[in-house]
This record gives sequence, structure tokens and C-alpha cells, in this order.
Amino acid sequence: MVAMIETTPFTLTGRHVRLEPLTPDHLGALTGVLLSEELWRWLPRPVKSSADLQLWIEEALAEQRRGESLPFATVSLADNRVVGTTRFMAIAAAHRRVEIGGTLLGRPWQRTAANTEAKFLMLRHAFETWHCARVELKTHSRNERSRAAILRLGAVEEATLRSHMQQPDGTRRDTVYFSILDSEWPAVRARLEERMAQPNAR
Repeated sequence: MVAMIETTPFTLTGRHVRLEPLTPDHLGALTGVLLSEELWRWLPRPVKSSADLQLWIEEALAEQRRGESLPFATVSLADNRVVGTTRFMAIAAAHRRVEIGGTLLGRPWQRTAANTEAKFLMLRHAFETWHCARVELKTHSRNERSRAAILRLGAVEEATLRSHMQQPDGTRRDTVYFSILDSEWPAVRARLEERMAQPNAR
């Protein structure tokens, strides 16, 4: 079976967030919530200004046109405010594989239901609409917060790729890979739904 991965932009909507196709029009709102050095600390691409962020968006949209990525703006439904961004990336339809990454959330929305629900919506789409066999996630080996968040999703830590990427400060990044398989998705989905049903879910 080949995964039916369609990279035409679409919207995913939950109870707390809406993932809508990223466009250049989101620049102003994202500039207001993502220009924090701490948010970009572990990423291989430095973004320090609105101009940097504009280029970052343009590159994401170029990847989309090539069929490599599908970027979203993350919108809080409580106030219809853009609070971050995420994307499907490293799309490999022939192998029924996709990565969820490029996730950035403004500080007030971290460790809230926004991130969990966004990941849930994307995982559900990957496994139940696209029929992927595997969804990957990765992070800097020293990003303990990100590693813990990925594990809370129910992903399995697989391996560390040593000296995998160049960091802006000149150091080399070790990258930790995680995955969720289609056979694991029903149990992962059940745990995430239970978690999101709890008061103060995050």
C-alpha cells in the first residue's frame, strides 16, 4: 500500500486549536509570539528578526511547493490568535512515512493543551487519512523539554544520530529520533484522548 499523502493545503480543527495552512500573511502574528531566543535555541536555523522569520516562512512554503512539507499556523480557538507553527515534513509517500516537526509555540501556550491537541490532530491525519505506516519526530539531544514532550505523546525513542546537524553557534548537534508506528497508533490515540479529556489537559 502506498500512503495517500496529499500536500494540497488543508485545515485541521480540534477543541483548542486550529491548524491552518501557513501563508506569508501569518508573518506579523508569528513575529509577535516567536521572536524569542530561547524558542530557537535548539534549532539549526537562527531566527532573530522579522526578516529572518519571513525567510523561514518562505523556505517552508518552497518545501511545500516541492511536495516535501506541509506547514501550518497554529491558532488558539479561545481567542482566534496565531500562537505558533508546526508542519508535516520529510514526506516519503512511497515508504508511507512522514515526520512531524518544525513545531514552535509562543511561551504562554507551551505545556498547554495546544501542543498535545495539535500533535493529536496531525497524528490522526497521518495514520487515518494518509494511512502512513510510520510517523517520525526528532529533536536536539540536549533539549530535555522536547524529548519529554515527545515521549509523553507515546513515541518510542529509537536512536541518536551523532554530529547530525550544524548549530548556529558552530557546535555540532546530536539528534534523537522517535517514532510511532501504525500498529501502535490505536493505543497511542486512546491515551492521548484520555489525557486531553482531563481538566487542565496539557
